[in-house]
Amino acid sequence: MSIKAKINSQIFQDSNNIYYPKNESEVSELIRELYKKDSPTEIIGNNSKSFIGNKAQSANTMSLSKLTGIIDYRPEELYIKVKACTPIEEVEKILDENNQELAFEPIDFGYIKNGVSNKGTIAGYLSCNYAGSRRFKVGSVRDHVLGFKGVNGKGDIIKSGGTVVKNVTGYDLSKLIAGSFGTLVALTEITLKVLPKKDSSNTIAIYIDKSEEIFDLFIKLSSSSSEISGAVYVPNKSKDDDFLKKKNSVLKFNDLKSNTSFLAFRVEGDKISIKEKIKNLSKELELDKFETSTLDVYQSEPFWQKINNLEIFENTKNNLIRMVIPPAKGSNLLKFLDNKYKYFVDWCGSLFWIEVDEQKEEKIKELKKIALESGGYLTVIKTSADYDYGESIFTVDDIRLMISEKIKKSFDPKRILNPGKMYRGI
Repeated sequence: MSIKAKINSQIFQDSNNIYYPKNESEVSELIRELYKKDSPTEIIGNNSKSFIGNKAQSANTMSLSKLTGIIDYRPEELYIKVKACTPIEEVEKILDENNQELAFEPIDFGYIKNGVSNKGTIAGYLSCNYAGSRRFKVGSVRDHVLGFKGVNGKGDIIKSGGTVVKNVTGYDLSKLIAGSFGTLVALTEITLKVLPKKDSSNTIAIYIDKSEEIFDLFIKLSSSSSEISGAVYVPNKSKDDDFLKKKNSVLKFNDLKSNTSFLAFRVEGDKISIKEKIKNLSKELELDKFETSTLDVYQSEPFWQKINNLEIFENTKNNLIRMVIPPAKGSNLLKFLDNKYKYFVDWCGSLFWIEVDEQKEEKIKELKKIALESGGYLTVIKTSADYDYGESIFTVDDIRLMISEKIKKSFDPKRILNPGKMYRGI
């Protein structure tokens, strides 16, 4: 069946000539046809993260949005199997009914895109591999994937992993697929590990603004046996008064002084264990030296939701940078950013979210250099309207670029799937 015939089929087209395969077999059939015709295609879900990365170099668009629904959920075995474009909210709802959760804390990028919540799909999270504040303790999205099915650039259906945590058969392709932005396979099915929800949480805010002390606390927190599950630094330093007003409005809680710089960490568990952990941490961190406050569970949970969803940068028209560096380099970066940038620090000192004003691409270039020199990496998550792509969206060295090119060729030899989405020419 030719592409032209498929376009005329109700299965494969809408008024915008977007292909809508209904199942894995139709995805495979369509990609086989595109492969024969050397016709690249952009792969989309519900477009919640389509603004991240370069625009795909393709004339076709294939939506996997009809591949949705829960296939198998075994609460007692701690896994759920879903079709790739099942909405995150649908998964979270059924997990919540069984007092379980996705431990990697999905980020709602809808707030920075247009100020409206849009969590997107399971496939979108695996493709981007972006996780929330628990990342430094529980791992990223890829660490919670037990297996997947998908279609490569030749139209072959491939499968990796299974439904048990100890499955070690063959290579763990999930690690390659995670963060590949749909350039290697069109995902059709994903199996995720889930975890029991914690009974409660408290958040301790420490009012502090000295970079050396901040990262000394981060180091102590990350090595503590008291199992914190989040640690973030939110400065109150910026030349942009409007940004400070927005930040203080977003993080307005009864027991939080949002109009000053603070480091906040989260402790989870039952009430007795939380009390004991906070007692131990107070000694380890010598909290009696600082001004502090405590957010109870009714303030703690929404606080971390707002942090994870980047609501401080809600509806930004500027460039938004995601920089990951070793914590040991964090103090120097903090001094560099000072009050010249709008930012906050997550992952106990490893992750910097930085907003760069429009028409300031030279600053992005400077930040990219710092990231590489620090042994880290940087991604321009959202670009301003006038971004000219003179600076690449993703940092990558020559060796990694060569490896990425070889992997791309093995999965997608004719560059059919999302060509150029990450790196031009790959």
